[in-house]
Amino acid sequence: MTQAARVHAFSADDALADLDATGLVAALRAGEVSVPEVVEAAIARTEQVDAALGAVAYAAYDRARAEARNPRGGWFAGVPTFVKDNVDVAGMPTQHGADAFTARPQEADGDFARMYLATGLIPLGKTQLSEFGFSGAADHVRLGPVRSPWNPDHYAGASSAGSAALVAAGAVPIAHANDGGGSIRIPAAVNGLVGLKPTRGRLAQDRMMREMPVRIVSDGVLTRSVRDTAAFYREAEKVWRNPLLAPVGDVTRPSRARLRVAVVTQGIGRDCSPEVRELTLATAALLESLGHHVEEVDNPVPASFPAHFVRFWSMLALVIARRGRKDFGDTWDPTRLDNLTLGLARHAARNLHKQPFSIAVLRRSQHLAARHRAAYDITLTPTLATETPRVGHLRPDQDYEELMDRLMDWVAFTPLQNATGEPAISLPLATTAGGLPQGMMLGAGAGREARLLGLAYELEEAVGWPRIQGSAEAG
Repeated sequence: MTQAARVHAFSADDALADLDATGLVAALRAGEVSVPEVVEAAIARTEQVDAALGAVAYAAYDRARAEARNPRGGWFAGVPTFVKDNVDVAGMPTQHGADAFTARPQEADGDFARMYLATGLIPLGKTQLSEFGFSGAADHVRLGPVRSPWNPDHYAGASSAGSAALVAAGAVPIAHANDGGGSIRIPAAVNGLVGLKPTRGRLAQDRMMREMPVRIVSDGVLTRSVRDTAAFYREAEKVWRNPLLAPVGDVTRPSRARLRVAVVTQGIGRDCSPEVRELTLATAALLESLGHHVEEVDNPVPASFPAHFVRFWSMLALVIARRGRKDFGDTWDPTRLDNLTLGLARHAARNLHKQPFSIAVLRRSQHLAARHRAAYDITLTPTLATETPRVGHLRPDQDYEELMDRLMDWVAFTPLQNATGEPAISLPLATTAGGLPQGMMLGAGAGREARLLGLAYELEEAVGWPRIQGSAEAG
């Protein structure tokens, strides 16, 4: 069977070339390219690939052109980006990937966007996500799926799919993502990107995210290089810093520390595929060859954890369903919610009496993590339990129970750090027999982003990342 052509817009003939964000900053400062040239190239590339990918939720190209003529300051000044369509950006609607209401342009930036854009990034618009971010695949009943640029027959992964697809396809070098159950790490894993979910409270967040009983959501970025991710956290904490956390600082090179690494190939309640297990063990062997102490261990997380996480996740859907008119205005129509959101809301309503216990379990997971960290500096797992599903496998109009079962089979590793609040990074360290990226996830203790970045630099230097330009292409 012929493999589908990869979709990307990389070219040596425009201002973006194949530069990452750090390289683009250097080119801008050297006067090799101008900000208007860079923004026009990003717009042209986005328009070139988006018909195949379905990644853009809202285009703000004229605004970006105007800002390019007089860019704000910041280390990333002039670098084009996209913002996921579940945080507020002044002048843009926040649609949350839903058809259940009609969003109006926001009057002001939310707390995250204010911090994000203060680094100098220029937003070209907003990216598509699954409805309210609930699904591991951004598939929309009316608009269709966000597709992987590595193979458009497969999903681009999780609710930050639109951002990931555009970064992987070369439209922009960096884009916003957020992660309530894996949605920085999952799209990084399936699109050959670097995706760091930071420690809880590391970055400024919008009010909706801050007020959750368990703050499972973290904002961050998707990039093609470790240095871009490290640069973002360095610059972000110049704008806003949580005084309760040690700063990430300026991480620019591999760490010299040799670390104690626990390898876990059993998902939480679900096992990974034989292929993914072998790819994970190959990554473990790489770490051992670099001098780290590597030990395979059983998953320390109880098999009951997914039930508690889903119960909490479903409560968020119930709140949206019941408060929709108050939160989103008179156009709210709950009959237009998809089967996953409605099914989660029903699940929460049937289990309200169990919700306090589930919240307590998720909060106590921090203690479980602390015991594990006493023995190991790093935990290596696959980011996802199987190869990326084909488009249609996770469509949102199918039976709720079937859809949830399929999601749990795939997303069996990432939710733990959303409960514990610890950081974790997905790196493009493996490729499946089908030619798809298969990310590997490294987790560390709370506040240890610098440790993860130092190890990520070491792995990037040792093996490099696969390049989408390296095979048959389609534009």
